[in-house]
Amino acid sequence: MIVCVGEILADLIAKETEEGIVYSRHAGGAPFNVACGVKKLGGNAEFYGSVGNDLIGKYLKEFASRRGLGAHIRSIPDRNTTLAFVDLDESGDRSFCFYRKNTADYRFDESAIGEIVEKADIVHLGSLALGEEEGRAFYDRLIAAAKRAGKRVSFDANYREDIFPDRNEALKIYGKYLAAADILKLSEEELYLFSGERGEEPAARELSKGKMLFVTLGKRGSIFSENGGSVIKVCAPDLKPVDTTGAGDAYYAGVLYTLDTEGIGSVVNAVKRGCVCGTLTTQKKGAIEAFPDLTAIAEYLG
Repeated sequence: MIVCVGEILADLIAKETEEGIVYSRHAGGAPFNVACGVKKLGGNAEFYGSVGNDLIGKYLKEFASRRGLGAHIRSIPDRNTTLAFVDLDESGDRSFCFYRKNTADYRFDESAIGEIVEKADIVHLGSLALGEEEGRAFYDRLIAAAKRAGKRVSFDANYREDIFPDRNEALKIYGKYLAAADILKLSEEELYLFSGERGEEPAARELSKGKMLFVTLGKRGSIFSENGGSVIKVCAPDLKPVDTTGAGDAYYAGVLYTLDTEGIGSVVNAVKRGCVCGTLTTQKKGAIEAFPDLTAIAEYLG
């Protein structure tokens, strides 16, 4: 069982029309996306997070419920739901702007920690909560409980410098949770940011000490390293992207699904399936709506 904890929010994706910029509404939030991706693949996943008691929050709870993930999403009466405005360039790459002052995404239920740890084989954490002391305190208690119970902790860095007062604070806070993770997912940019190394393989070996490290390389695929050992590289399918929103989450859903169903030793299969999941997701607009199922992956692999 993979239990994902963290942000659930609405992605408002921009589109230029004759009348001006129009935003379409989509369910999002990296750990929620991962939970949806695992469920789409037929895996066992649950999600714990919070929304505001507002129109967007109700939409997200209904969306999650249709996917079997609504049971542990709380509505916070005095908070609004977090929003992410997304712009896409001509190549499908995205840029974000968060509406997130006094919103609900980092307000967690402390009493759920024991339940989460008991259910989970892997506890997967999103990163948006790191921007608030309250969110970090909850994560600290959850990680400690998971470690005591012998459960694996997964973390997707999803580095967001703009939610911190300054860069140095952001790097210091992120460093703590990178160190705590047993399974870590980074982008290529994050690999160099957090390692300080210039080369891809030395950086991967450095950051994989004491953990399993998965790094997405965009159209070049992905690399994996464990405990500072050799680096395995897998190429991604050669397909032109339409929209890269959610591709990293789809990749990681494929990785965690494989580790959970086939065992921790199945890392090559995990990286291969993750690369296909991520690439197929870029062939459609949106994130969750574009995630592939096992049939689509099997058809692509022939």
